[in-house]
Amino acid sequence: MRTLPWADIALDHKNRTRGRGRLEGRHLKTATFRHLGYPGARQALRVVRWRKDLTSGKTTIERLYFVTSLPPGAVSGAQIADWIRGHWKIENQLHHVRDTTFAEDASRIRVGSLPRVMASLRNLAISVFRQDDHTNIAAACRYTVRDPQRPLTALGIT
Repeated sequence: MRTLPWADIALDHKNRTRGRGRLEGRHLKTATFRHLGYPGARQALRVVRWRKDLTSGKTTIERLYFVTSLPPGAVSGAQIADWIRGHWKIENQLHHVRDTTFAEDASRIRVGSLPRVMASLRNLAISVFRQDDHTNIAAACRYTVRDPQRPLTALGIT
C-alpha cells in the first residue's frame, strides 16, 4: 500500500490539536482501487500523523495504512478519522481495565480454553458495571463484593 500514488491523491480530512504538552496533526487520504490484494477491500487509507513535544521540541512522524470494505462516498473523511482515533477508547476502557483492575497479565491460567473464558467473564463484569453507570471499575468491584446480592441484582437475576 505504500507504493500507491499518495502524492497524487487529494486530502480527505485534516485535524490539528493541542494538548498533553504537544501539538498533533493528522492528514487522511483515501484511495479506491480495484485490486488491493485484500478480500473485500474497497478503499485504501493513509494517515500521516505528526506530534511535536512542546517541551523538547522533538517532532515524530508516522504513516499508517488501513484498508476498509466501505464503498467510496459511504462516509466522510472526518467520520473515518474519528473511527481510527476511537480505537483508543476501547483500549482505555477495556484492555487497560483488564490489565490493571483485574491483573489479567499476571493471571496464571494458561491451559485450554480457560484463558478465553476468564477474559469473557472479565469483559462481562466490566460491561455490567459500565451499564450501571460506574466509571471506576475498581470501586464498583469493591462495592459489589460487600453484599452477595449485588452481583445478582446487577445481572437482573433477583
